[in-house]
Amino acid sequence: MSVAGVDRALAALACLAGLLGVALSAAAAHIPGADSLKTAAQFLLFHAPAILALIGFGTAGLARTGLARTASGLLVLGLILFCGDLSVRTWLQRPLFPMAAPTGGVVLMGGWLVGILCALVPARRTV
Repeated sequence: MSVAGVDRALAALACLAGLLGVALSAAAAHIPGADSLKTAAQFLLFHAPAILALIGFGTAGLARTGLARTASGLLVLGLILFCGDLSVRTWLQRPLFPMAAPTGGVVLMGGWLVGILCALVPARRTV
């Protein structure tokens, strides 16, 4: 079984999310009142394995590859916007851009919605 470059990139981004989640958790433990940073860390840590699972399902033929990639991509984009905004607000005391966190939250929900489709729509069988 070969793994496409886009799947490897999404898996690498999932691992980066996990790494950043651990780093932000550590930073938040040393910054008084860093609740936003804790939230960002939790979101990164919760979504990293979900992205890996979606990519794994698509690669293994257990789900439609396009749906798995779309769900994973939306989760990655949502994490960038949501966690990026919370982190920038903590360290720079300003937003990433107006409405970045809410936009990221909506994109994350869209990723989970496509994840539902990924689970419900049968994978194409090649004979």
